[in-house]
Amino acid sequence: MSAVRDIVVATGNPHKVEEIRAILGPMGIVLRGLDEVGGPFAEPEETGRTFEANARIKAVAYAKATGRVVLADDSGLEVDALGGEPGVDSAVWAGAEGARAERDARNNAKLRERMARVPADRRAARFVCCMCLADADGHVLATTRGTFEGRIADVPRGDHGFGYDPWLWLDDAGCSSAELAPEAKNLRSHRGHAARAMAEAIRRLG
Repeated sequence: MSAVRDIVVATGNPHKVEEIRAILGPMGIVLRGLDEVGGPFAEPEETGRTFEANARIKAVAYAKATGRVVLADDSGLEVDALGGEPGVDSAVWAGAEGARAERDARNNAKLRERMARVPADRRAARFVCCMCLADADGHVLATTRGTFEGRIADVPRGDHGFGYDPWLWLDDAGCSSAELAPEAKNLRSHRGHAARAMAEAIRRLG
């Protein structure tokens, strides 16, 4: 097939678009948000119970709706002491109503409550990101996965990032995910790992 050089990122979250653009943009790839290619588009129901399944659902649905090559991701937080929760429900763990900032605040409050009595040696956690690239006909071209290991902090720290970022403590860096500068975060984050793997897949496609 011809080289992939124009990709729609299937998300309404501008932070995700920025993070992905920082990694794929230097390859000469144009990355567009859904708001740049028409619409509005019906949001597919994310019925999968894995990050991989939901990324595929979104990529295929939006590719067919837009008639363009689409990159979709599904990501979230896995906490070992909570049996892997919130997992694929990360964005709506404490309820789906309200704006993103309201949902984030409720989710973080729930995480604080659930982890309040968990000892330090049982607080391992990670962010997971799975990406799927689909062509304009909805055929899957590539899938990738990345993780960002850490542990749940005692208190949230930092103002960068979004969602659960202030809670993921990185022992080797001595800071939280939300205290990393964007460039440093892209080098080690789950989305950064998945996007760099996707960059390699796109090179092979081209």
